[in-house]
Amino acid sequence: MARPTMMDVAAAAGVSQATVSLVLSGTKGARLADATRARVVEAAKALGYRFVRRGTKAPPGGRSAIVFVADETSTDPWMSLAFEGARDKALEYGINMLMVVSHGDAELEANIIGGLKNLPILGLIYGTILTRLVQIPPALSDLSIVLVNCYDENREHHSVLPGDLLGGRTATEHLLLSGRSRIGFINGQQGVDAARDRLKGYKQALASNDIAFDPALVRPGNWEPSAGYEMTMELMALDNPPDAIFCANDMMAVGCFDALKQLNVRIPDDVAVIGFDDRDIAQYTHPPLSTLVLPLYEMGRTAAELLIEAAGGLHTNPSRIKVECELIARQSTATSRYLDDIEATLAAQ
Repeated sequence: MARPTMMDVAAAAGVSQATVSLVLSGTKGARLADATRARVVEAAKALGYRFVRRGTKAPPGGRSAIVFVADETSTDPWMSLAFEGARDKALEYGINMLMVVSHGDAELEANIIGGLKNLPILGLIYGTILTRLVQIPPALSDLSIVLVNCYDENREHHSVLPGDLLGGRTATEHLLLSGRSRIGFINGQQGVDAARDRLKGYKQALASNDIAFDPALVRPGNWEPSAGYEMTMELMALDNPPDAIFCANDMMAVGCFDALKQLNVRIPDDVAVIGFDDRDIAQYTHPPLSTLVLPLYEMGRTAAELLIEAAGGLHTNPSRIKVECELIARQSTATSRYLDDIEATLAAQ
């Protein structure tokens, strides 16, 4: 049997991976209800999940530190979650993780690394809050670098990225499999890689199911609840409104919920809704929101593993690794009829 993962614990406890990480790592200052903490601990014990502590493996080459450079940590949890994943992998080898926040300032990044060069640095993880193209400052170029949630133009470094395109396809196919046929899509900010790829996945799912793409069902958003509300109002005002709405992130799905409830549209019986990212709020909406995980924790672990392997002498050509965005199906996409069908099937087995 495969060793249980943090994802398994999150699913069993009905929380996000970020919450599991905060609870099991004992992070101070995390604002979590006692009941939530108890649920996570109970789920971890039931599954036999063991949070990673410092291991006994020797750091490759005697170098005992990895530096994680993030452009931002306060506006979204993504880089903190990636850091947690990288730290857990590093601890298995007795390697320390240091995080610095640069706000994208190349000069600051160079000064920070310059001040750390006396440390036994194994390598550097460079992460960005938005999936995007980056230029690595020349001052960092002599270090072993793995990119998280970003990529370089010339593919000089390993990049670990979310599988947004496949995720968009999975979300749309989930709605189709639940009996929906006219699916609206509220996209994120134009020009952002995640918005582009999730839209591509939406279109691919429609094409694979012989459903013609209807531009009228696609609306531009900006990742905020206000856009989800406004664009849902536009979609529902169509002569032939959708019976499902795919929001390109959970925050817009929150606004979508508000609009549908204002219109007295039942979720999911009249319109199913799915989001993306699996933010903490997704489990607390009414009904709970189906969504896809943005796998930053796994991406951080993968990045650290690549650095450690390279330091140990395993050299491979730089690649772009896509980490799957797992579907978390909750009540916002399952009509009572659909749930009854599932229960009948299970009862017959």
